Amino acid sequence: MVDKVFEAGVVAGRLAPEAYAELFSDLHPPLGAHEALVAADRCYFCHDAPCITACPTDIDIPLFIRQIATGTPDAAAKTILSQNIMGGMCARVCPTEQLCEQACVREEAEGKPVLIGQLQRYATDHLQEQGVHPFVRAEPTGKRVAVVGAGPAGLSAAHRLAMLGHDVKVYDAQPKAGGLNEYGIAAYKTPDGFAQGEVDWLLKIGGITVETGRALGPDLSLEGLRAEFDAVFLGMGLGGVNDLGVEGADKDGVLDAVDFIADLRQAGDMGSVPVGRDVVVIGGGMTAVDAAVQSKLLGALNVTLVYRRGRERMNASVFEQDLAASKGVRIVTHAVPKAVIGNGAVREIEFEYVGDDMAPTGQTLRLTADQVFRAIGQTLEGEGLPDLAGGRIAVDAQGRTSLDRVWAGGDCATGGDDLTVTAVAEGRDAAMHIHAALSANA
Repeated sequence: MVDKVFEAGVVAGRLAPEAYAELFSDLHPPLGAHEALVAADRCYFCHDAPCITACPTDIDIPLFIRQIATGTPDAAAKTILSQNIMGGMCARVCPTEQLCEQACVREEAEGKPVLIGQLQRYATDHLQEQGVHPFVRAEPTGKRVAVVGAGPAGLSAAHRLAMLGHDVKVYDAQPKAGGLNEYGIAAYKTPDGFAQGEVDWLLKIGGITVETGRALGPDLSLEGLRAEFDAVFLGMGLGGVNDLGVEGADKDGVLDAVDFIADLRQAGDMGSVPVGRDVVVIGGGMTAVDAAVQSKLLGALNVTLVYRRGRERMNASVFEQDLAASKGVRIVTHAVPKAVIGNGAVREIEFEYVGDDMAPTGQTLRLTADQVFRAIGQTLEGEGLPDLAGGRIAVDAQGRTSLDRVWAGGDCATGGDDLTVTAVAEGRDAAMHIHAALSANA
């Protein structure tokens, strides 16, 4: 299976061609019809179900599971999608083990929750595979809304606004719509072009046009959008990446993890993406884990994920941490980068161990590295933005910004927590508030 796994340097095609399809196959194979019925039968259908409270989009989970159990998966899908129009993607990438499944009564009683995420995928896939759209657009209102960002927040807002009868134009900087779902999630979590398929399906509501290759800047100003449209929703996520801020951080081979993940997602051939022999990933979130695991799957010999705090403080879930460890990723905690070492290109990276209070312990660690990925957080990019708070767009409980007729949601706004499901909820809720404002001014 392994052709050049021990070859030094950053190269493509470390594995035999046939290995990539297997290694990057679906992380969670879908449930069959019988498996779904068996899984649904474990639900207690709680009246005051804690799983609903734990879901950021407030899906009526007992109802959709009961609908699956009674043989009506399309009705289950509509229950899901009425609250979360991107329920198919969220079923694949949402940390259910930290949200709905952790709150499940079966988890509390037996340590084995109902498979809520997989059941959600079963229902939404069943409906979307038929190519139908379960919602009908309302009569046109004559109002026009601009949405900046075609990621989970922007598309969620656009769909809800279009469903309510408004005309929506979505702008996105990337060549394809989808945002994080298309460019920022590990390939093994959403294979077979699912992200684009979901976007195409979502747009069937009508009333939405998408213009790619457009970001806030000289040719697309917020001031201009406010003049042209009745309302604006900002959901462009975070485009910049924090710098390491240490000596040698500009050496060749020190890269952004988000770019690496995007390259993999857009690659027609996984074997064409170069990877190092000795890879170091700096960070503790989902992006860091995705970069580390995929480096290993591409054939890197040694992959080390280094985080500045303890594992209990990592943003990546315990499931994701265990997944990384199961793929051979070494996790080092309580260490911060001190210097990148090499003559032009990275050869080693030095870390300093720190305590829980981030105070240096005096001990250091050097790791051999020919490729280093930064996954230490992203920053907001854009010109002429509303008031910021903590580096993100300040919004109130309704998603309103400091500018009249401008709302925001998702990772670019305060309150975002870097989860697809939260971004979807914030886009949906902002759309309802925009609708109320537009209706009041009709």
